[in-house]
Amino acid sequence: MSRLILFNKPYGVLCQFTDRGSDTARPTLSDFIDLPGVYPAGRLDLDSEGLLLLTDDGKLQARIADPKFKMPKSYLVQVEGDPGEAELDKLRRGLTLKDGPTRPAQVERIADPALWPRDPPVRFRKSVPDCWLNLTIREGRNRQVRRMTAAVGYPTLRLVRWSIGDWSINGVQPGEWREVQS
Repeated sequence: MSRLILFNKPYGVLCQFTDRGSDTARPTLSDFIDLPGVYPAGRLDLDSEGLLLLTDDGKLQARIADPKFKMPKSYLVQVEGDPGEAELDKLRRGLTLKDGPTRPAQVERIADPALWPRDPPVRFRKSVPDCWLNLTIREGRNRQVRRMTAAVGYPTLRLVRWSIGDWSINGVQPGEWREVQS
């Protein structure tokens, strides 16, 4: 039976088990997960937080990570500014980034979610509002959500992946993991 791990990746943690690219040691998955034979199915950037799935099953890993399977990935996104329906509609229709057109996203404004504090905290500016979006995509290009919100004029301040398919980090604190049925 294959293993599937839900890990709530904290901000600043590399999505690999070793850090080969830096003179200063950065936190990696091995600082949190001591299970032999499991590997990330996809990735999250260093400055993103939230759900990272790990498995020991190559077929499951491909089904989760490969865009051809169109598995939905939902994010809680704090953006700088206050986007209106016109900007949200651009995300809903899909837009063209430097690496080509995106698939349409599902997006809605949401109230500030009850999330854990981020370390370091997101910068706060009294003169610039921010808001939260729930954004779901069915692909996963490099820094795609950040590039999409920036393309409509609202840069991402904080990005938390909340779910992939039916799996969610609901109830899993940052730095913690839980094994589930695959």
